[in-house]
Amino acid sequence: MQASRRKFFITSAAVVSSIVLSAQTRADTTAVSESDPTAKALNYKPLASSVDPAKSPTYKAGQMCANCQLYQGTAGSSMGPCAIFGGKQVSAKGWCTAYVKKA
Repeated sequence: MQASRRKFFITSAAVVSSIVLSAQTRADTTAVSESDPTAKALNYKPLASSVDPAKSPTYKAGQMCANCQLYQGTAGSSMGPCAIFGGKQVSAKGWCTAYVKKA
């Protein structure tokens, strides 16, 4: 009986930790929407070409998330995590006012 109880608790702990890790991974893969409060504050656009220069005078042609220092996606990926948005996914072709040219 002891071995069964021990196996049950070990299995339960493994299942619970898997669920927690799965939820964490899912949260990190959510894409930032333009309606997100942080995205609104930083004037995030999923396509840098749609940035209105009147609203974002710091924008310069050629700037996009893929060549921003805060972008944590891999080269060539269409989306990747961003440090500004808590690791949420942003478009590699996007832009926001927090843009910092990659060194």
